[in-house]
Amino acid sequence: MLDAIYRDEDGLTTVEYALLLALLVVAAIGVWTSFGGKVQATVGSSSNAFDSAVNAG
Repeated sequence: MLDAIYRDEDGLTTVEYALLLALLVVAAIGVWTSFGGKVQATVGSSSNAFDSAVNAG
């Protein structure tokens, strides 16, 4: 029985798609957690520099 499951090459099943989606969600949350604050700080800094340049000229 396990041999038949191992040799099955019919493509991805719904369970495999669900596991792949769950893995992608976990990875996205990890990236968001790691880099979210840095991106927000960079965008804020760029916005402040742009505002200063526009108001100075």
